[in-house]
Amino acid sequence: MSSNRWSAVCTRPAHLVVPTRVDPTGESGPTWRQANGRGFRKTGVGLYVPAEAPECVEQRIVEQAARLRPDGSSGCVTAWAALRWRGAAYFDGLSEGALEPLPVPLALGGAHANLRPSLGCTISRARLAPTEREVVDGVPVATVQRALFDEVRRRGELWAAVTAIDMTAAAGLISTWLFAAYVADLNSRNGAPLARHAASLAVDESWSPREPWMRLVWQLVAGLEPPLVNEPVYDLDGKLVGIPDLFDPVAGLAGEYNGEHHKEVTQARDDVAREERFRNHGIECFAVVRGDTRGVAAARMLAARGRAKFLPPESRAWTVERPPWDTAPETLDDRFVRLGMVEELTHH
Repeated sequence: MSSNRWSAVCTRPAHLVVPTRVDPTGESGPTWRQANGRGFRKTGVGLYVPAEAPECVEQRIVEQAARLRPDGSSGCVTAWAALRWRGAAYFDGLSEGALEPLPVPLALGGAHANLRPSLGCTISRARLAPTEREVVDGVPVATVQRALFDEVRRRGELWAAVTAIDMTAAAGLISTWLFAAYVADLNSRNGAPLARHAASLAVDESWSPREPWMRLVWQLVAGLEPPLVNEPVYDLDGKLVGIPDLFDPVAGLAGEYNGEHHKEVTQARDDVAREERFRNHGIECFAVVRGDTRGVAAARMLAARGRAKFLPPESRAWTVERPPWDTAPETLDDRFVRLGMVEELTHH
């Protein structure tokens, strides 16, 4: 569960239950009679959990991982499920539109595990090197970069793939530059061209899944130069004016994606106040809302840009230069370099 509902990072729920096998003594698992009663639920061949086991995506991951060897030698959890297990909140295990649970992806590599796809999982036997799997808190999972690659390949479409990369970076698991380095020489792997294209359009600064969608409309549909993403804008006294989702510093144009929570009274009031601050400082604004098509959103962006002032720097009442009191946060790349994790996040 997330510390707040819009955070890109989540904390794994407590009290997850690892499936067990039948034990005639009832000590290490249910007896046959118990296993076939209402108090237990079957999760796989010979595997059971108590009926009151939590209903959450992490529990589904644990249940499918129990079908594998604990050390990962027979395969591992991968794609969205491996990213979620590491705390990436926006990989919630639900299909587009949150209509139904996604099956947990399992990568077996060349292992001769006697596993078959089921309603709860999918099976991949694509090459999986020993260096691309590890054990995290008792669950065998693919490395971050391999899991993200598998998720990009699973999604199979550019815009969805960019969103996957953005949200993995938002969770602090890998930077777009490091993922690009990982996929740079995966020429023989299915999905590598898509992954490279998506990595070239991804950024580390997105905060939510609809932001990359809006940015791709800006770049690929409206045909505009890449904008600044979640970049603070200040007045000339160093006071924060706002942090727009997208910002065009040449035109002086701020764009926001207004999702469902923007309809809440407090948020709506904040939105109006922020837009007023932007306009008072000579910045034109536009908003994209849920349900807008790509064409509608692009037309709104272009219309707003047509109204923008395009003021020279000496005439602006705003700046993106940070004042002394607001130190720029450490970038993901700098963090991974400092922690000595570059090799770990790029090896195959």
